[in-house]
Amino acid sequence: MVTSPAASDDDYSLRLGERIRAIRRQKRLSLQDVEARSESEFKASVLGAYERGERAVSAPRLHRLAEFYDVPVNQLLPVGAGDEPTESGTAEPPAWVPGQKVVIDLVALADVEGPEVELIRRYLGIIQVKRQDFNGRVLTIRQDDLQALAAILGAGVDDAAPALAERGLLRPPAVP
Repeated sequence: MVTSPAASDDDYSLRLGERIRAIRRQKRLSLQDVEARSESEFKASVLGAYERGERAVSAPRLHRLAEFYDVPVNQLLPVGAGDEPTESGTAEPPAWVPGQKVVIDLVALADVEGPEVELIRRYLGIIQVKRQDFNGRVLTIRQDDLQALAAILGAGVDDAAPALAERGLLRPPAVP
């Protein structure tokens, strides 16, 4: 199936909007908060249109929005943009991107083996009990949890999420 350039642009606009929304939410800001804190530089209605993919955002506006959110511009770009294609010819998103939540795939954990895996299972079980979180499919890891997992993996905190990704334990980011 051949997609038209317009369909591809629409898809990119939707993914870009989702990424802009995700960063805003990570900053715990509402659309109205952004408008107020930016002194109306970013109107809530316009930012909402960017986030829904209904309005194109120019490169200078995207750069200014990144400055406002205090993130590198590439963090506002959709995950998978510019990734190398896989053997199937499609871009495969990375398992983890800096700044993204660390979400453990508990289903995948059941199939992984290795010297540290049993310690990881036990530690994640403790987290589930402590949080009363028994969905059994995924578990979002907080920063202090990541420090403990880094110790189990014999890695630094900054290297813990990539080490978990290498073992196939992270839920990949949602990409439409």
